[in-house]
Amino acid sequence: MTATTPPAPGSDEPLDLAGAGVGPFNLSLAALAAPVPGLRTAFYDQAAAFRWHPGILIDGATLQVPFLADLVTLVDPTSPWSFLAYLRDRERLFPFYLSERFHPTRAEYDAYCRWVADSLPNCHFGHRVDAVGWDQEAELFEIDHTRLTPDGEPAATGRTRARNVVLGIGSVPHVPGPLRPLADSPAVPVHHSADYLPHRERFLTADHVTVVGAGQSGAEVFLDLLRHRPAGLGGLTWIARTDAIAPMEYSKLGLEHFTPDYTRYYHQLPESVRDRLFPQQWQLHKAIDQHTIGAIHDALYQRTLTPHHTEPHWPDITITPGTTVRTGGRIGNDELELHLEHHQQGTSSRLRTHAVVLATGYRGRPLEPLLAPLEPYLRRDSAGRPRIDAQHRVITDPRISGGIYLQNAEHHSHGVGTPDLGLGAWRSAVILNSAYRPDTYRLPRRTAFTTFGLDPARHPGLPVQSHGATAPARPTARPGANQAATAGT
Repeated sequence: MTATTPPAPGSDEPLDLAGAGVGPFNLSLAALAAPVPGLRTAFYDQAAAFRWHPGILIDGATLQVPFLADLVTLVDPTSPWSFLAYLRDRERLFPFYLSERFHPTRAEYDAYCRWVADSLPNCHFGHRVDAVGWDQEAELFEIDHTRLTPDGEPAATGRTRARNVVLGIGSVPHVPGPLRPLADSPAVPVHHSADYLPHRERFLTADHVTVVGAGQSGAEVFLDLLRHRPAGLGGLTWIARTDAIAPMEYSKLGLEHFTPDYTRYYHQLPESVRDRLFPQQWQLHKAIDQHTIGAIHDALYQRTLTPHHTEPHWPDITITPGTTVRTGGRIGNDELELHLEHHQQGTSSRLRTHAVVLATGYRGRPLEPLLAPLEPYLRRDSAGRPRIDAQHRVITDPRISGGIYLQNAEHHSHGVGTPDLGLGAWRSAVILNSAYRPDTYRLPRRTAFTTFGLDPARHPGLPVQSHGATAPARPTARPGANQAATAGT
């Protein structure tokens, strides 16, 4: 297939698909869209260039998914934008083969995505999307954007018109409200893990450091400090709200929760069931991979060894799960005090420390500023969240014939696989099949050995009954524009 030349930002000719944000998921969509004949797309991001969590690209930290979970391979293994194509282009294919690595490092994944982003003509960086509106007469979305200078200042405004819009605007670091005053103060070393590397030297030399949060990022930060802080410098504390330093569910059948089969099953569940189920599945997506836990234990054990191995030595390190940081404040010029509460004991305590890393996760960027002009057309669930159909399309008033699609903002409707890189290419293909042409990409009918839920076809005698029917596809402005995708969606 030969790619068509995408229009420049602000072109008068309407696009088939316009994207806001160029993170891994919209970059996957851009890569899969690029070779499709006749498909006109453009993707905008306010950053000057692609960057993927630069503040947490710790040396040696790896992805939690295999290299096959790149931007394209699980949909199109022949794509020129695969991870293996990147290695070949960089003349590193044989070293990678001989290294026998199944999970690339985070830094290498970031470099791979930059290689793709720099190669795709439909990705426009330095362009901030300001609002998305709807022209009822033309039956087109209007995307207002601002071109930015290299230092982030507005340079010019423009408008792009498109039949469909995909929002992949990503997430932002979450700092709990009681700790926000400390994190906002430049005088104290309290930083989110997203900004760990720029402040790493300060954390390595502080007398006492506390890491708050026991997800993968918190574990990687703790391990880095454990390995590189001098043994005699001072204490290191790791506080976790979870009841245990828990490993990620990584069994082969457990991983089938990250398949299209489970995504489809989850989507058809009633809203109340989904809302009850999602928090219970935290160990599928918020826990720590076993390799990192093992490396932490090895480093702790190494610190118990004295030079002559004559006496046992326990390092000045505290790991306390089941604990919440309620609030915190400054004491003097260089000391902080955190107020802690232990869930099971029902006790409280105070911890004095000199630096804090907040590995407290991320929250999705609010969609409301972008979609404010469309608010009257949006359909919401009982919790006020956008209602999303099986094709990741926001359900709207029938007067909007185009599609608004979401990438990594539909946890409430599609479950734990929403932020998973391994489902990124598949979701992009589902969106393309829905927004452009149902046969744009052939998708598998079945992807898991597990049958989620009782299937009447496999359990004769069961009544055919549905408790969470998917909303039917709306009529579209032109043939194929928003048809529901065929097999695999």
